[in-house]
Amino acid sequence: MTELSAPPFPVHPMRGPFNAAFFSVLGPYIEWHVRRHKRRVFADLPENVVELGSGVGANLRYLRPGSTLVAVEPNRPMHARLRAAAGRRGVHLDLRERVAEHTGLPDRSADAVISSLVLCTVTDPAQVLAEVRRVLRPGGTYRFVEHVAAPAGTPTRYLQRALRRPWAWTFEGCSCERDLAALVRAAGFARVDIEPYRLHSPFVSFNTQIAGIAYA
Repeated sequence: MTELSAPPFPVHPMRGPFNAAFFSVLGPYIEWHVRRHKRRVFADLPENVVELGSGVGANLRYLRPGSTLVAVEPNRPMHARLRAAAGRRGVHLDLRERVAEHTGLPDRSADAVISSLVLCTVTDPAQVLAEVRRVLRPGGTYRFVEHVAAPAGTPTRYLQRALRRPWAWTFEGCSCERDLAALVRAAGFARVDIEPYRLHSPFVSFNTQIAGIAYA
């Protein structure tokens, strides 16, 4: 795959390293809560996978050894941990320091694109979904696990709104108030299957989630 010139991505000198450390330490705890949903939507991934926001490598466990992961990850402080995790899992890593809105990948070049807890953080989720459709081959799949806005008027939604500024500052712009299910359904995929669910974790504003597969 030929990489185009990447738009610059400014990594905050505090938040970038903090998020790399945070997800290294608490990643296994988060994974324990969402593993059942990931196992379902990430089952039988092909040998070559594109991942948006690979972070420190939480989803490498769902790839077979010998697979290739094209990892679109703009946060440079996460790269060393991601490379080490790929080495432990026996996954070939093609690391791209880019944002999900501009992957630089060729049209119709991917059989599968995955993401988890990423669409909450990107600047323009609709543009990211358009990019996913652009790079997927016909019949390819976009598989996702994301956290979303709680129903209006609920205590969880109130908490999401009350915490939105400090939460977004801490987690690189992450929003707990996006209706990502509606955005995926409106993105023009041939078919979309989505399961909403709720976690039971101390991170209450993070507990309303969706998992699904969209078909190109």
